[in-house]
Amino acid sequence: MFKKVVIVGVGLIGGSLGLSLIGRSLASTVVGVGRNPENLRLAVECGAIHKAADNLADAVAGADLVVLAAHVEAVGGLLKEMLPCLSEGTVVTDVSSTKVKIVRFASELMPPGVFFVGGHPMAGSEQQGVKGADPYLFENAYYILTPLPETPRFACDRVKDMAEGVGARVIEMTPEEHDRAVAAVSHLPHFAAVALVRSLASLSDREKILPLAAGGFRDSTRIAQSNTPMWRDIFISNKDMLLNMCRVFRQQLELLENAVVAEDGPRIIELLEEAREVRRQVPAKTKGYLPVLYQILISVPDRPGVIGDLAVQLGKAGINIADIEILRVREGVGGSVRVAFATEAEQNSAVEELRRKGMQVVKG
Repeated sequence: MFKKVVIVGVGLIGGSLGLSLIGRSLASTVVGVGRNPENLRLAVECGAIHKAADNLADAVAGADLVVLAAHVEAVGGLLKEMLPCLSEGTVVTDVSSTKVKIVRFASELMPPGVFFVGGHPMAGSEQQGVKGADPYLFENAYYILTPLPETPRFACDRVKDMAEGVGARVIEMTPEEHDRAVAAVSHLPHFAAVALVRSLASLSDREKILPLAAGGFRDSTRIAQSNTPMWRDIFISNKDMLLNMCRVFRQQLELLENAVVAEDGPRIIELLEEAREVRRQVPAKTKGYLPVLYQILISVPDRPGVIGDLAVQLGKAGINIADIEILRVREGVGGSVRVAFATEAEQNSAVEELRRKGMQVVKG
C-alpha cells in the first residue's frame, strides 16, 4: 500500500496505472502531473487520479513513489527538475521503452536516500491519451525492471509490488539486456510494419490493392497505427540496438530472397519450417504493446441487417465486440464475417451463443 503516488504524464499508460492503483486500493492518494489542464481534468473525472497538479516540484514533495510516464526523451529533464524536491526514501521509476541511457543518467543524478528503478510495462493499445486508459491494461503483461547492482533491494521491491499489484508479471534484466530484447521483439517489428505499409502505399495501383489487404497484412501491420511521436523517440533512443537488429533482419531477408531467385524449393521449405517452429514458441497468453484479439469467423446469409442482428445477439448476451470485418460476400449466397474480442472468455461465449442460434462459427 502506497501513501502517495505521483504519476507524471497521465496518458494511456499513466492513466491506466492510476485507474488500477485506485481501483485496487493500492494507493491512498494518486496525484497526476501534466501540462494539459483539460487532460488532467478528464483524468480526475474518470478516476485515474485523485487530484491534479501543474507544478512538478510541489507535486512530488512527500511522495513515496514517483512514476515518470512521459515520452522517453522527456524523462531526463523531468528528473532534473524534480530532484531538489524529492523526500528521502522516495523511489522513482519510469515506463520508458528503452533503458540504458535513462538508467545511466538517473544513477548519476540521484541524491543520497533517493532511488531510481527503471521500469517498462510491455502493454499498450491503439488508443491514445487518458480517454483510452484501461484499469486492466497490465493484466498478464510483462513488466520489466532494470535495477543496477547497487540499487537497494527495498527500492526494487517497491516498484515490483506496484507492478504485481496491477496484475503484471515482473521480470528483472540489466538495462543492456532489456534494450536488446525490445529491439528484437518490439522495435524491429514496428520498423517492419511501417516498411510493409509504405511498400504497399508506394505502388501506383495501390487503390486497387488496398481493399485486398486484409487477414495477414492487417494483423501484421496493426502496430503501425500506434503513437507516432512516441515511436520516433523510441527509435532514436535505442538507435544502436535497433540498427543492429535491422542488419540481422536484412540478412534473413537476403536468405529468403536468394532461395527464391535460385528457385530452391527445399531451401525455401527449410527456412519456412525453421520460422514456423520458432513462432510456435512465442507465448500466446501474455500481452504486448498491442493486446491480442481473439477472433471468430461466422458464415452469414446475404440479407439486409444481418450484421446488425449479429451485433445485437452478442450484445444481449453481454459480449463486447472489439473489432468486426466483412471478409467475403457473394450476392445471393452470403459470406463470412470476422469478429474479434478482447478476451478468450468472450470468444468462447460468442461461439457458444451463436452456435446455439444455429449459426456456423469457427475460431479464427
